[in-house]
Amino acid sequence: MAHAACVSVLPYGRQLHRRIFFPPQRSSPSSASASATDSLFTSASASTSNYSPKVVVTRERGKNAKLITALAKHEIKCLELPLIEHAPGVDLDRLPSVLSDNVFDWIVITSPEAGSVFLEAWRAAGMPHVKIGVVGAGTASIFKEAMQSSNQLLDVAFAPSKATGKVLATELPKIGNKTTVLYPASEKASNEIEEGLSKRGFEVIRMNTYTTVPVQNVDQMVLKQALAAPVVTVASPSAIRAWKNLLSDSEWNNSVACIGETTAAMARRLGFRNVYYPTQPGLEGWVESILEALGSYDELLR
Repeated sequence: MAHAACVSVLPYGRQLHRRIFFPPQRSSPSSASASATDSLFTSASASTSNYSPKVVVTRERGKNAKLITALAKHEIKCLELPLIEHAPGVDLDRLPSVLSDNVFDWIVITSPEAGSVFLEAWRAAGMPHVKIGVVGAGTASIFKEAMQSSNQLLDVAFAPSKATGKVLATELPKIGNKTTVLYPASEKASNEIEEGLSKRGFEVIRMNTYTTVPVQNVDQMVLKQALAAPVVTVASPSAIRAWKNLLSDSEWNNSVACIGETTAAMARRLGFRNVYYPTQPGLEGWVESILEALGSYDELLR
């Protein structure tokens, strides 16, 4: 017999109570948590599963496990459909030498992928002392392990009051008369960071260390399941653009749950109407937004 789970979340300052029904579980909670890859989501190899996933997760393959596990705690089944993949940027090879040959007042990191790429180059440069400003908690978490093992050579010292690039550029503290900033970023990131900081008198060097490209081959059976799911999650403007391209002329009008405001703004520009996002990026807020989107969908079915 199917069973129900009640979820209660507090996004946007109002309490939601939704009753969502799920299929029977085939494994115990302990085995489910121990095998996210096998038990907690549907992938291309399991596209003929006898249940319909509620949420589509779209990050690069191998980077969806945390969200899948968090949603499994609410008994929500996921479908994995990677929409983008990362590739080296034009400046990646130069980053280690720039770090070893120069001293910067700030390193500005505005995404988890930018943080991961930076850490590899920082280690290759001999782990020089760096002070890092991050856009939010999700990006900061990339540095947690490195901070514990680096003997204070890596210092995450700033995050803005609101997790956007615009606010970061407005609030990043000045150090001396000419504050120097290294900004390793995606080739597709906007110019608002360097433009905002330059207007305040900062000396900014931007390096395009990675880029994102749409996944070329999408399993059509998996895509069919994704189109039927109530909620699609996206973690970057590139991902929502890739989803839009996959839709073609389809009249898809289900919900998009974005990791943060920047991605949500892109979703709205592309014409999506049912857009949800947390005020502060991070896994917990993202999950709450997904639950809200599912709750709204469930209410429409009543």
